Amino acid sequence: MPSLLVVIFVVELLVQLVNTFGATTINSLLWRLYISLPTPLAREFADQRKKQKEYLAVRHDLNATSSQDEFAKWAKLRRQHDKLLDELEKKKSGLEATRATFDRYLTAARLVSTRGVQWLLPMWYGREPMFWLPYGWFPYYVEWFASFPRAPLGSVSIVVWQWACTGILTLIVEAITGIMGLVAANRQSRREKQKQPVPAAGAVAGSSEDKKDL
Repeated sequence: MPSLLVVIFVVELLVQLVNTFGATTINSLLWRLYISLPTPLAREFADQRKKQKEYLAVRHDLNATSSQDEFAKWAKLRRQHDKLLDELEKKKSGLEATRATFDRYLTAARLVSTRGVQWLLPMWYGREPMFWLPYGWFPYYVEWFASFPRAPLGSVSIVVWQWACTGILTLIVEAITGIMGLVAANRQSRREKQKQPVPAAGAVAGSSEDKKDL
């Protein structure tokens, strides 16, 4: 069943990505992608940014206006300031509620498509072989373990295939993380070497003359 093999591998890959980058980071990335699309929500965010610019401009003018010398202008700016602040607070609360709803739906979809599939597929396809081992190549205990818990003897079960995918992906992620750590440490050491002060020419010449005197 090559299609099921691919499905299991993709599910385990998604689980590894979530575990590596974190659910919060993935949610934030998908949220930024969602609000960048031409949707009504994106227009609301654009309107909020516009209102925020107007609010900052009015606040700047308000701070630069004296309430005693220019009271009429100050009072007008104050009313604009309070009105824009109230509108921004309402928009902010509405967008935060939309973001919370988005996170809830995204978390539910992620759990169903990863953890849910991880549990449901072995229950449904527990007796079906993913692929068969070459006949006579492995001893009985290896064939028994490969078919654990309910697949036919001599085949690889869906549970063992899940374990294999998880193990391989974990090793790949750890290897990539280790390589990236080494590269970052190498760059940091190079930067520290470049920041070290270079001895002056006079100091070098003086030290050489001292050696000659000795």
